[in-house]
This record gives sequence, structure tokens and C-alpha cells, in this order.
Amino acid sequence: MLKDSDRIFTNLYGFQDWGLAGAKARGDWAGTKDLLAKGRDAIIEEVKASGLRGRGGAGFSTGMKWSFMPKDSGKPHYLVVNADEGEPGTCKDRDILRHDPHKLIEGCLIACYAIGANACYIYVRGEFAGECSNLQRAIDEAYAAGLIGKNACGSGFDCDVYLHRGMGAYICGEETALIESLEGKKGQPRNKPPFPAGSGLYSCPTTVNNVESIAVVPTILRRGPAWFAGLGREKNTGTKIFCISGHVNKPCNVEEEMGIPLRDLIEKHAGGVRGGWDNILAVIPGGSSTPMIPKEICDTVLMDFDSLRAVQSGLGTAGVIVMDKSTDLIKAIARLAKFYMHESCGQCTPCREGTGWLWRVMERFVTGNAESKDIDNLLDVTKEIEGHTICALGDAAAWPIQGLIRHFRPEIEKRLRGRVTVAA
Repeated sequence: MLKDSDRIFTNLYGFQDWGLAGAKARGDWAGTKDLLAKGRDAIIEEVKASGLRGRGGAGFSTGMKWSFMPKDSGKPHYLVVNADEGEPGTCKDRDILRHDPHKLIEGCLIACYAIGANACYIYVRGEFAGECSNLQRAIDEAYAAGLIGKNACGSGFDCDVYLHRGMGAYICGEETALIESLEGKKGQPRNKPPFPAGSGLYSCPTTVNNVESIAVVPTILRRGPAWFAGLGREKNTGTKIFCISGHVNKPCNVEEEMGIPLRDLIEKHAGGVRGGWDNILAVIPGGSSTPMIPKEICDTVLMDFDSLRAVQSGLGTAGVIVMDKSTDLIKAIARLAKFYMHESCGQCTPCREGTGWLWRVMERFVTGNAESKDIDNLLDVTKEIEGHTICALGDAAAWPIQGLIRHFRPEIEKRLRGRVTVAA
């Protein structure tokens, strides 16, 4: 388990003052000018050396992503922070926004300096009213104290931070759709290349990072990359906020070390599975878009990017959804299929047409109104959608169904043979 001394988010539950005074008492904004004095290249190298991988789901090296930004493009550079957080089962960024906003703002300043950006836009999910209120007040406090704005922290570097509220579209969690929305357009993903580092916001070099990815940077620089790299496992380093929900005794958000066994995570922090560990049926380990895993895998799997990829799932945003033996897994996945159908932007034919088809077939599975051959047909369609769309929403719609068929095909076949009718 992670030692208290190694926790980055020391006010995750909001027990302390979230304002500037409280943040400074917890060590935020301490020596920020000295951190900037390290220089752009040194900051990027330290973030690389820490092994920090993006906490928004993809798990790409944060330092490497920053290094893609051109040094002198002749255009303004921008940092965009993705706080759209629409993934079902995930609620980590909103706790950072409302309980530790200054960690994020300080991280924005440092990241802007590292990539040569003088402006940062924090794109927040529109429904997060309280979170937006706290974040804006924290931004105002930082401006008033001279921590951001002109000559930020006395460093000679100018950095403006803006809060932008979205309208609750899940697709705007994809970085190029988010950029389109920021520009006042319909939130639809762009074809890549060009990538945002070459042509992003207003056709200028842009880096898009998740809230958690940016918020941990000041602590990494203060304590050193070796400290962060010493937590977790090789290529899966540092700490991670896990969101544990579903059939557990104490649903919670908790910061833990990467690579913690799933069973330890659930039993030590969430009070265990309702009815005991043996009552577990399946777990979605990384938010609703990642394939579920059955109990026999849950018994031993580690919670990091590579371990979960090895069992054909993913860490994603670390939204752990626990389902016990009372769960109708077919109906649960049908509900997720309806979500992805609803949230598809409609730009790509495989996603626009395919997500609706997936949902309709899953609804037939729920009631048993299908044939066994339809299982393979459904799987084939998920493969036709997966990897054939501009963004990953098509993959997100396909993977939960693939996980269900991979591990629980006998349950589907039993439902189809019995023509079981399930109450709505």
C-alpha cells in the first residue's frame, strides 16, 4: 500500500481548506519560481525520467508528449487541460477540481512553461457546477497573488489560465473534439495527422493533457523523478487515483500505488465485495470502455497499464466497477451499448451505424430473443467497428461487448436457449 508520505493529493476528500491558504499549507506553490528556473528542457527530461504516463486513459508518456511541441514555430502555443470526464465509472478529476484546484493550476503554469505556451484552457464538463465554481475562485486567488498572469511567480514568464465550460458531450473527452468545441464548433474529432502538437487549437501547436497528469507534475519536480519512478513497477510508475464503485461495501476514490493487486485495492479501501470476495462475478477495471474481467483474473491481476493489457483489458481511467453474482451482465453491457450509441457524434459510418446495431442486438440478448449464431455476428461487427473510426469511441463501444463474449459466452447462450424475459 502507498505510504501517506508518498501521497500527492492530500486533500482528495476535501477535509481541509481547498483555497490558496490551505494549498500553501500542504506545500503547493512552494518554490515554484525555482522549479521554472530549471529550464524548459530540464523540466521535460525530469517528467520523462519519472515515467509519468497520461492519466486520461491512453497512458502515453507525458514528458514525451511535451517534447513533441516545436521550440519556435512562430505561432502561439497552447496548453489544454481535459477536465471533461464523461466516462461512466470515473470521478477522479472532479475531486481534484473541487478539493485540490491549486495543484492543477500550479501544474498548468509549469506545463505551459515547459511547452512554451502563454495560455492554458481548462475544459471542464458542463455539469460540474460546484467544481467550476471552486476552480474559478482558485484561479482568481492565483491571479491576485501574482502566481499566474504577468510575471508569474516572479519568474518573468507570462501565463494566463482560463476556465471553459463544455456542454456535457462525452465525445469532447477526445482531444481533437475538445479542441473543436473550444473553437466554438461542433464537438467532432479531427482526422490525424496533423496532430495537435503541430496544428491544434486555432491551428497552433497545442498539448492536451488530463487533469491528473498535470496536477502531479509540481510534486514530481519537488521530490524528484527518481521518487516517482520508484513507486509502482517499471513502465508503470507513480501513484494513481482509483475510482471504486458498484457492489462494494464502501465505494470510494483513493490514491494508490500503480501496480497494486486489484483484490488488495478493493478489500483494503472499498471494504471488500458485497457478500465477500467469492461473490464477485466480474470487474470493469478502467471505466466503462474497458473490457470486463472475470473473478479468476481478478484474483491475481495488478492494476497498471501493462498488466491489464496482458489480460485483454485496460487500466483506462482506473474507474473500477465491481459486479457481484446478482448482476445481469448481459443487461449491464446492453446499457453501456446504449450509452455509446447515444454519445456517438455520427461522423464515422462504422460508429454511427454500428453502435446502434450493437445496442439493438444486445437488447435482443437481454430478452433471449436471438439465436446462437447472432453471438458471432455481433462479435464480427465489433471487430469491424474497432480501429475503423477517427477516434476511439468506436473502440469504446466494441470492447465491453467483446469482454462479455470472451468471458461469459456460456451465459449468453444459456439466455438464448431459455428465452428468458428480464424485467425492464
